[in-house]
Amino acid sequence: MTFRRAGIAVALLTFFIYAALIASLTTFLSFDTVASLFSSARTLHAIKTSVFAATLVVFIAGLVALPAGFALSRHDFVGKRVVDTMLELPLFVSPAALGAMLLIFFSTSAGIWIQDNLQQFVFTVYGIILAQFVAVLGVSVRLCKAAFDEVPTRYDDMARSLGAGSFTAFHTVVLPNARRGLFAAAILTWAKAMGEFGATITVAGTIAMRTETLPISIYMRLASADIEGAVGAIALLIVVSLTVLYLSRFISAR
Repeated sequence: MTFRRAGIAVALLTFFIYAALIASLTTFLSFDTVASLFSSARTLHAIKTSVFAATLVVFIAGLVALPAGFALSRHDFVGKRVVDTMLELPLFVSPAALGAMLLIFFSTSAGIWIQDNLQQFVFTVYGIILAQFVAVLGVSVRLCKAAFDEVPTRYDDMARSLGAGSFTAFHTVVLPNARRGLFAAAILTWAKAMGEFGATITVAGTIAMRTETLPISIYMRLASADIEGAVGAIALLIVVSLTVLYLSRFISAR
């Protein structure tokens, strides 16, 4: 077997592993289960909460990730390696640990003051948004940096030699050339936020019709032995995520 065929075989094996897991859902999935799922006010609330929180998190993370990713891609500054390394925190620290760190912060004097005078986060929808933001921010900055790295620095230099300022060169030259990578970064950030569970449940809890996202709904249904409901919620989450990812790749390809 050639190396090419071996690589294709491994790729197909990986595909079939996940395909088999998805296919196993049909054992408990039926039309009645799907119908009851979409007719449930609790499920519809979980869907709305998940989509709203993930979409808002993408925009908030983008406001931070775009300038931060550009700075890490284009500029050298004191402590750059430390900052770049810290972005890996959500990758090697579990989401539950991130959520616990947020809870510990809100137990400090600064955190208590924020909750008493500015906004309550623990056990609220704002806690969902904050937990997802913390969980995806490092990945979002990393993806934006990778998108900017794909644009040669000579484009910036050429724009500046023609009289453009640093911000003008950024939004007229670099940003348009990095748009596909940035679009992919936004979609991946959204998908990660949609599936975030550990930090969300730690900060926002499992309050039905209030802080229940789709991943939390799956957990709560499994905890109450509602296997069919959990399978339906899993299938719904998979369909939404895969559809968005496929459309993003289709648009990027065009």
